Amino acid sequence: MTPETVISLAENGVWTVFFVAGPLLVIALVLGFGVAIFQATTQIQEQTLAFIPKILGVLLALILFGPWMLSQLIHFTYQILSNLPEFIG
Repeated sequence: MTPETVISLAENGVWTVFFVAGPLLVIALVLGFGVAIFQATTQIQEQTLAFIPKILGVLLALILFGPWMLSQLIHFTYQILSNLPEFIG
């Protein structure tokens, strides 16, 4: 296996993780920012208030984006496993 192949596999893995985790992280970031602005505006400093919208938002996003995320992971796994003989030899 050449160094270029290893770098290509690592790059594809990083991009796959980025695309799979990205939507959930962006939604959690936006909801956390919105709750922080709400807390600063109303001066409510309850720590648990930030977690409930994030948990619900990420759960909803996981329901919406779950099939797409699973198909991305299956495609990446299939790509690696189908090229396994080339990697070994």
